Parts: sequence; C-alpha cells; structure tokens
Amino acid sequence: MSILSLLIPASLILGLVGLGAFLWSLRSGQYEDLTGSAERILLDEDDKPLPPASDAQRPQGSSESQARLSRSDQ
Repeated sequence: MSILSLLIPASLILGLVGLGAFLWSLRSGQYEDLTGSAERILLDEDDKPLPPASDAQRPQGSSESQARLSRSDQ
C-alpha cells in the first residue's frame, strides 16, 4: 500500500509532462500541415529517370550470368 504513495504522484507528474509536451507541439505549429510532408516526399522534382542501359554499359560477365540463369530455368 505504501508503494501507491510513490506511484500515484509519479504517474501524475508523467501525465503533466506529456500534456505539456503536447501543448508545446500545438503552439509551435507541429500539426498545421499534416499532408504537406507526405505529399512533398512523393513529388520530388529533382529526380530524373535513369537512361536505359545499353550493352556497352553492362558490367562484364552479365551475359554469362544471364545464360546461366536461362539454363537453370529449363
């Protein structure tokens, strides 16, 4: 029963700290633009598509590995 005299004030203090952190985040504008960040990551305009790989750009041995793969599929 004496442990309750420690646990109840500790839980109240932690609850007040959590409430204070939530109120601080409201005042600092953390919840103003919820969809902006989610859309911004999808609409990155700096990315450019990669050019198609030609035979000259393929690493050495890639045709050999493709031949082995095709043989193992049969």
